[in-house]
Amino acid sequence: MTITEVAQRLKVTPKTIIRWEKAGKVSKPKRDWRGWRIYDKEDLRKLRQFKESIFYVEEVSDVKD
Repeated sequence: MTITEVAQRLKVTPKTIIRWEKAGKVSKPKRDWRGWRIYDKEDLRKLRQFKESIFYVEEVSDVKD
């Protein structure tokens, strides 16, 4: 899958995924011969877990406030 396809499935923008990569929050994916990011099902699963963990932390902090 391309970064655009993954972003659509996660309901985020491709820039968000790139930001997560640059910040070291998620691992960088493999690249094809053109240098494009290529994601497999395991990459998608890890990104989805990371995204869900972010929203869980935000929800918990909202409850505490």
